[in-house]
Amino acid sequence: MQASAKNPQRAYWLKTLHQWHWISSAICLLGMLMFAVTGFTLNHASQIEAKPTITSKKIELPAELRTQLAKINSDDDNDKANDPLPVELQHWMKNQLSVDVGTREAEWSPEEVYVALPRPGGDAWLRIDRASGDVEYELTDRGWISYLNDLHKGRNSGAVWSWFIDIFAAACLIFSITGLFILKMHANNRPMTWPMVGLGILIPFLLAILFIH
Repeated sequence: MQASAKNPQRAYWLKTLHQWHWISSAICLLGMLMFAVTGFTLNHASQIEAKPTITSKKIELPAELRTQLAKINSDDDNDKANDPLPVELQHWMKNQLSVDVGTREAEWSPEEVYVALPRPGGDAWLRIDRASGDVEYELTDRGWISYLNDLHKGRNSGAVWSWFIDIFAAACLIFSITGLFILKMHANNRPMTWPMVGLGILIPFLLAILFIH
């Protein structure tokens, strides 16, 4: 009677675990592939040659924007020393240079305004001469491998990608934990289950202790 009472309960938990396991694996699939590949490329970054492509653009501000820029206080002690560019200037940059500076902080000085525009897989910056109105923009693109590597690290990838990494990490935890419980429920019929699990824990532990100093 006790064995028969346990079977429906075991079947219920096994079904539930399988359901959560396959749902989490579906959510993790592309992310796991990407993080696995970029783990390899990051580990061999010195052997993978990157050829940066640099694009430079120069343009001059119209008179009305130059006048507006000249009126803005740039003292280092001023509360507005790191304010973003004025909205009109942001729109002009987007239309003329296809550069979306958004609300990024700008470094204001009496001579110039500098905006750093770091991005995954590259870098960019924008400089405006406050006296002449000359605008310089430079974009460095290090290629798609560098782009994916930076996504792996969450480097300069923004808040939305940071949220994705958190959700992905939670899904991976669910995938791993449900997998462990499924292994436990099948362990009686699979004698090598726990030796293989133990080996998976022991190998990285020993490598870290013996070879990482």
